[in-house]
Amino acid sequence: METTPVVGKRQLRQRKPPVAPAEPDFDSEEEARGRSKRIKTTSRSIKKVKTPAEPELESIPANGDDVAAQGNASGSQSSKGGRGKSRSTHTKRKTPKSSKAKVVAGDKKKKSRSVVKGDAGADQIEKEEEENMSQDEEEAADGQAEEANEPAKRVAKSIKSQASDAEGHAELVGDPIADAVARERWPHRYRRKESGSSSLGNARMETPEDIRARRHYDFCKVDGVMFELMDDAFVKAEDGQPDYICRIVEIFEGIDGKPYFTAQWFFRAEDTVLKECGKDLDKRRLFLSEDRNDNPLDCIGSKLKIVRVEPNTDLDAKSKRLPERCNFYYDMSYSVAYSTFENISPEIDISKEVSTSIVSSESANKEKKDTNLSPSANKTLRLLDIYSGCGGMSTGLCLGAALAGINLETTWAVDLNPDACQSLQINHPKTHVRNEKAEYFLSLLKEWEQLVDEFNVKNEHVVDTSGDLENSDSEEDDGTKLPKGVFEVAKLLNICYGDPQNTGTVGVKFLVHWKGYTSEDDTWEPIDGLCDAKERIKEFVVNGYKRNILPLPGTIDVICGGPPCQGISGFNRFRNGENPLEDEKNQQMLVFVDIVKYLKPRYVLMENVVDILKFSKGYLCRFAMASLVDMKYQARLGLLAAGAYGLPQFRMRVFLFGARPSEILPQFPLPTHNVILRGRGPTEFEPCLVALDENADRSVLKDELLLGDAISELPEVTNDELREEMPYGEGPTNEFQRYIRMSRRELLDYSFGDEDQGHKLYDHQPLCLNEDDFARVCKIPKRKGSNFRDLDGVKVGSDNICYLDPEIPRPLLPSGKPLVPDYAISHLKGKSLKCFGRLWWDETVPTVVTRAEPHNQIIIHPEQDRVLTIRENARLQGFPDYYKFSGPIKQRYIQVGNAVAVPVGRALGYGLGRAFLKIKSDGPVFSLPSNFSLVGQVPQPKEVEVVFL
Repeated sequence: METTPVVGKRQLRQRKPPVAPAEPDFDSEEEARGRSKRIKTTSRSIKKVKTPAEPELESIPANGDDVAAQGNASGSQSSKGGRGKSRSTHTKRKTPKSSKAKVVAGDKKKKSRSVVKGDAGADQIEKEEEENMSQDEEEAADGQAEEANEPAKRVAKSIKSQASDAEGHAELVGDPIADAVARERWPHRYRRKESGSSSLGNARMETPEDIRARRHYDFCKVDGVMFELMDDAFVKAEDGQPDYICRIVEIFEGIDGKPYFTAQWFFRAEDTVLKECGKDLDKRRLFLSEDRNDNPLDCIGSKLKIVRVEPNTDLDAKSKRLPERCNFYYDMSYSVAYSTFENISPEIDISKEVSTSIVSSESANKEKKDTNLSPSANKTLRLLDIYSGCGGMSTGLCLGAALAGINLETTWAVDLNPDACQSLQINHPKTHVRNEKAEYFLSLLKEWEQLVDEFNVKNEHVVDTSGDLENSDSEEDDGTKLPKGVFEVAKLLNICYGDPQNTGTVGVKFLVHWKGYTSEDDTWEPIDGLCDAKERIKEFVVNGYKRNILPLPGTIDVICGGPPCQGISGFNRFRNGENPLEDEKNQQMLVFVDIVKYLKPRYVLMENVVDILKFSKGYLCRFAMASLVDMKYQARLGLLAAGAYGLPQFRMRVFLFGARPSEILPQFPLPTHNVILRGRGPTEFEPCLVALDENADRSVLKDELLLGDAISELPEVTNDELREEMPYGEGPTNEFQRYIRMSRRELLDYSFGDEDQGHKLYDHQPLCLNEDDFARVCKIPKRKGSNFRDLDGVKVGSDNICYLDPEIPRPLLPSGKPLVPDYAISHLKGKSLKCFGRLWWDETVPTVVTRAEPHNQIIIHPEQDRVLTIRENARLQGFPDYYKFSGPIKQRYIQVGNAVAVPVGRALGYGLGRAFLKIKSDGPVFSLPSNFSLVGQVPQPKEVEVVFL
């Protein structure tokens, strides 16, 4: 069955330009010249920042590298934005149209893009214009504006202003296009106050900037150079700006009698969200956009040769096979919406040679054969979870993919925390879990590939003789007496890269079981010391290959992971904002990218905290995107709030999808629930916030979930609860509780095969507070909003700053320590409401924390004198009740708090499953089925074939 229709269309869509308010008709040339030069944006008040200067291009050298070098001085461009106010993240303000160069005649003020529509009076329009200008000035004065990833509006510079003999240098050539044909191809140029679009290749939505035409042409001449429709050219920019690059998609005479052309713009890498991180990409590589606008004909500069190439991952083929006089090439499109780099759709590219390719059919066919395989119902797709933690993200992805009809399995997982690895292994017994550094894992993969090639094991057929570790003691002694001090390898049990026994030597090591010894005597030995055990090594490699103990390049379907970047934390006083990647605490971003580059998965999903967009102007996130794009992966960036997918918390995380050129780039799932808003992401990346448009129908969203919805029916426990598992007692009271109690089989989780693990409650234990903290918690009133300020001896001034009551002796605990500790009074300079704060049933939590101490956070149960249990925190993260955690109590809190919320991963997994099924709907987002959030079985999306020209 088809999924439910998309709820609410975005203002800025991937395939169609946005619809803007209507503008007045112009019945005369004088009125036409009165069009405003000031380009207004939407309510976000985008600011513009000029890009650095670039040398003017007087001529085009035959060598395209010279052109690329001359024309690549484009710097970062930005926009200013008012943050605005919003009650919930399911609503998204209108996304501004990202246009490039724009020149319009006259100096009359144009209508602001506001809520005013139709025939609003001029006074009202001017009032709104002034208010917007005042707001912009105030923001600039306060220094509150942030850079935006939307390129600044480009203003083409008329060559006429620089030439004394300018008259006649730009002219329309030849007979005009037949009137009937022109009106059919460009109807928006010939009608008044009408909307609509053409069915031909030049179809587009009418916007207020559209200049009405008198007639259209196929040819024009600028400075003696002939240009034809669909030619590519430089366009002169303002002084200090690099020349822009465009395709000429319209040539026409306006009703004011002046010649114009419509430019469809190309982006250089540094003009996109990549900014400075894009400067290392191929200088001749461009990205086609759907952005267009009208400009005077004399803005056209030199003619260019731009070639479209196949989106192939062969990094060398493009540059080697480019035509000799090719100035630039393009293989992807770029859209500001969700910072999307994507395969070019026919709707965007209407060039004369859309099928132009420099990649041989053999190479393209190989790419398709290797990666573009439609999954069958019986085929298991393989996922590698790096920095896996306890497995929240990969678990959610697999559950969501299963709902789409895709059998995705976490085949490998890597994490440095041994307790987190144990938790993942308990819940996913089929997964090859490795407790090691990610960089060691990458080194091991390279060594493993060499061993596989050395022993030619891909063609070997041997019986799997590798047993479990507990069977290593069962080797029969053949009676052979070994000389004293001589050891014989009975079996190799495992392989790693590193120094597991702290010998001071890092390298490839095998875990060896020695003949005649027990498993307690097993040791890690370097491969160089096993020269006499070649057969044992070969036996291990052959059987390891058969059991997929390690991935090989090209064998992985999905890599997901959240590389820790502790160098961006606000708690790190020594953050390196100038060169974030030189900070050792941010090195895992490089490792993650290197693993993707080596393994070449079909899909990549990277997750991280929102601070990655705030620190150093988002450099680390831009670097990750630039790395994917440089590897010829499609890419899309989104910010998702956990509460928008059915949880009583707000935590927002950043997600970056990558897809090989032969795959469909996954769309982000629109929210299913209202959510109480707590904070926002950076204004710069607001176009990446996954949310409904402000004018969308919000009635389709379910009510926000509250704390009581998630945990109210759980059994009562005390501060010193010791039971690892217990019966539920009461039954579920709402849909969320029924859903969270579902069995593995009901949720399509086949980590244990078809086995059902029963319905016991695990990990319902709180952190056992010390005697003093427990005494304080017991004195916190059981009512909404209570905290340490309700304790005896605390006063609160009119400025909301608390202090100790000087008129009474300071209350003490039985231990002799103060009832109200000093840190509670001094935290946040006396304004804190968090210390020993008690949650309430009708609230949500800002985020699930990794520490359960109540000293500076609100984590006390509403009606019980204890902090929330591990299981209660796990429910706030969406972990099913069957999911067990391993390790000490504090470690289990850390695992739950660090995890990606399972419902978010589940929604992303459903979108990933759609991509595997080749489902490509319009736009960068899609709507989940109406019953998606609370059931284990939903209608599977219909598979469709998508073919790119």
